[in-house]
Amino acid sequence: MMALPYITEHTGFTGTVYATEPTMQIGRLLMEELVNFIERVPKAQSASLWKNKDIQRLLPSPLKDAVEVSTWRRCYTMQEVNSALSKIQLVGYSQKIELFGAVQVTPLSSGYALGSSNWIIQSHYEKVSYVSGSSLLTTHPQPMDQASLKNSDVLVLTGLTQIPTANPDGMVGEFCSNLALTVRNGGNVLVPCYPSGVIYDLLECLYQYIDSAGLSNVPFYCISPVANSSLEFSQIFAEWLCHNKQSKVYLPEPPFPHAELIQTNKLKHYPSIHGDFSNDFRQPCVVFTGHPSLRFGDVVHFLELWGKSSLNTVIFTEPDFSYLEALAPYQPLAMKCIYCPIDTRLNFIQVSKLLKEVQPLHVVCPEQYTQPPPAQSHRMDLMIDCQPPAMSYRRAEVLALPFKRRYEKIEIMPELADSLVPMEIKPGISLATVSAVLHTKDNKHVLQPPPRPAQPTSSKKRKRVNEDVPDCKVLKPLLSGSIPVEQFVQTLEKHGFSDIKVEDTAKGHIVLLQEAETLIQIEEDSTHIICDSDEALRVRLRDLVLRFLQKF
Repeated sequence: MMALPYITEHTGFTGTVYATEPTMQIGRLLMEELVNFIERVPKAQSASLWKNKDIQRLLPSPLKDAVEVSTWRRCYTMQEVNSALSKIQLVGYSQKIELFGAVQVTPLSSGYALGSSNWIIQSHYEKVSYVSGSSLLTTHPQPMDQASLKNSDVLVLTGLTQIPTANPDGMVGEFCSNLALTVRNGGNVLVPCYPSGVIYDLLECLYQYIDSAGLSNVPFYCISPVANSSLEFSQIFAEWLCHNKQSKVYLPEPPFPHAELIQTNKLKHYPSIHGDFSNDFRQPCVVFTGHPSLRFGDVVHFLELWGKSSLNTVIFTEPDFSYLEALAPYQPLAMKCIYCPIDTRLNFIQVSKLLKEVQPLHVVCPEQYTQPPPAQSHRMDLMIDCQPPAMSYRRAEVLALPFKRRYEKIEIMPELADSLVPMEIKPGISLATVSAVLHTKDNKHVLQPPPRPAQPTSSKKRKRVNEDVPDCKVLKPLLSGSIPVEQFVQTLEKHGFSDIKVEDTAKGHIVLLQEAETLIQIEEDSTHIICDSDEALRVRLRDLVLRFLQKF
């Protein structure tokens, strides 16, 4: 979502974007926060010559190793954010969206965040599931919809957990105990985080933990340009929440306990560190603020304020950035650093369980998931293991999926259906021939009754009506069945043909009538009568052949 303005505003994009409402609203907040942080510190000059490969090689470490710097862009503006969001069409879970009549697209709950979705792309006979950023854990969003992913021809799987060895529950426990320990010793706690997502769960755990740990008089500050909106939004998206949070709305109670923390003044939120915050600020305290990369935002101020004291602690919960790289510019740092990455997305054990339940015919995933991580090459359990083996892809690679569209659904008009006369061929199997006009529009196919032959009109001037309508030919009956050769020969003899020879061929038989200089080729799906310009003989033989076949 964060990259959306780059796609819609700079690539000549003219399409539609589909998203659920929380995705759009929370995405807007995240982008607004990013733009706000970047615009607070305008750069007097912009430099781009360093992106030249020869110069980049000479730069100090993190810059010289950066990949594809030529594609780096300046941050978008709020105007571009609003323009990108105006192209979004909102959809709900399980809503079927028709794309040009060719395929149907449906979002399903992925259980990871408010409004996060997996998508099904299906035609009448094929089904592709796209599973990305999903969670089977019980957190605040609606649980993951697994049942709808069944019977997929192809399942595209991406967005798994970035830290497969860390258990989110254990990390939350560690987060709470480290936080309590620091505050008891008179230190401050800094939590670099996004204004939405895991923070809702962290505040909920802290709410249950505060009183038992004797933290009830320690202030919690949430500082972000969008802090207020984010904390309020989470309370109004009731239908996107898990069941027990939904039921609270009808009590009526706020679904998230951070509402109560705000009412009792234990949790306060501010748009920035300037203004009200500097009047209310008291220590020791806990501060949630961004940006988790530690390169911009209010977090920079707090690291410089608290970094010199070993009483203070910074706790990293976001898995997106390496905490050692994030801290590198601030070293030497006396403050304690705790790494408790909380990533609730699917791990490899959950993936194999999911694949067993959903049973797609083929799995497609990024190449990285088909081998153990480079740092732990012996851990064969940290990769996707399925039968048949997953097809892998690399960045920007185009894949041909292993299935073909073989069938299309065709509707038949009621008046045409009414005119059909089915004939039973075998018990339980009936056939009917259809003569119709196939009408195709927007990838929808309809069989319509054929036009009636135009009545000849007396006036020569009137043009034929409907010149583009195909003529209707009188149809010969269709033939089915097979010709038993021995009986056929006996029938020929009864009708006065003598000197008959039968030869076997690869595809069937040839019946030679030597006297009449005629041969009859009998094959599985055709019969040929070959005789020299004796039309009467050919018709006689044809009628004898037809005795053995069913007309239809």
